[in-house]
Amino acid sequence: MSVPAFIDITEEDQAAELRAYLKSKGAEISEENSEGGLHIDLAQIIEVCDVCLKEDDKDVESVMNSVVSLLLILEPDKQEALIESLCEKLVKFREGERPSLRLQLLSNLFHGMDKNTPVRYTVYCSLIKVASACGAIQYIPTELDQVRKWISDWNLSTEKKHTLLRLLYDALVDCKKRFHLAIFEEEVNKLASIIESAISCFPSCQKKSLLIEALISGSFASDSAAKVMVELLGSYTEDNASQARVDAHRCIVRALKDPNTFLFDHLLALKPVKFLEGELIHDLLTIFVSAKLASYVKFYQNNKDFIDSLGLLHEQNMAKMRLLTFMGMAVENKEISFDTMQQELQIGADDVEAFVIDAVKTKMVNCKIDQTQRKVVVSNSTHRTFGKQQWQQLYDTLNSWKQNLNQVKNSLLSLSDT
Repeated sequence: MSVPAFIDITEEDQAAELRAYLKSKGAEISEENSEGGLHIDLAQIIEVCDVCLKEDDKDVESVMNSVVSLLLILEPDKQEALIESLCEKLVKFREGERPSLRLQLLSNLFHGMDKNTPVRYTVYCSLIKVASACGAIQYIPTELDQVRKWISDWNLSTEKKHTLLRLLYDALVDCKKRFHLAIFEEEVNKLASIIESAISCFPSCQKKSLLIEALISGSFASDSAAKVMVELLGSYTEDNASQARVDAHRCIVRALKDPNTFLFDHLLALKPVKFLEGELIHDLLTIFVSAKLASYVKFYQNNKDFIDSLGLLHEQNMAKMRLLTFMGMAVENKEISFDTMQQELQIGADDVEAFVIDAVKTKMVNCKIDQTQRKVVVSNSTHRTFGKQQWQQLYDTLNSWKQNLNQVKNSLLSLSDT
């Protein structure tokens, strides 16, 4: 990659120009190049380069790109320490200020380096930190498949791999919170003008309530942070699973809290989660994986303080467990009476229809209401767990289809012969 340079001269003269520029901005640096070579010059330049980051003139980006361009021509063994030093400067400099410039410089450095250079790990981590600090994580590459490839290309140690994934997870979680808040504020203003006429008969407080409900019911992008955390936990072995205790705990709580997450059985297979067996958090997860609403109610009655300490809301847990219980019922029964639903889901007769509508909206269950016979007719439902039994059912279904298709084929062949 070609990085824009501050001036088209030799590397030695470029270093001298940089020294002179930085000194003119008040940096304590000699204008004369070091006798130790370019890497020594760059070390001294990087040490004081933050003085120019304070400037708000058009030369700053060119000056810093010049530093980056000189770094990229150094021998690999002389790059690492200097790159780490520059990254530290760009990450720590007045966090929140000049974010676009710092991101651009780090991006130029990252993409200008050979893709297999291990020190790209340091640059990428710095990119994440700066992007997270200014709420701009969406502007850097965070796709899990790409991150996996980089981890392999850079031949990272287990510790560095865990550090990178944990850093990326925290950044994505923080960015999601900021994104939702920003979208919420923006959409409130848009919706206020779009549907003002439709709710003009309501008082202003009711208008606000209607707008908020409209936004909450909308769907947001899938949470890639959860995928990163699962990737992190999946990288632990039985030998070091105990080290991920905090991460496993956070992963479970976040999954339970997420209003769009309904399947949890994959978490039980993660070694750090298995390490939590016997603890309340693992018991709670097991309930959400396969138990019914009654089990959760009993758990809550015995462990109310624990649920509250996790930051989980009991009513939200109840709503999710009602859906999960209904999913289990729908897998086993193609027809479910209203009376059975009222008993199993602990809802009133007047709430059945609203519940079914909300359940269908999640796309976890596909069913219809038969008001005449007071029952729900199920078309299909997502399995809460998918183990050996479910694989066998899938095999039997596919095999049945295959046999039916063969019968159709034979029937067509017999017709063609006549």
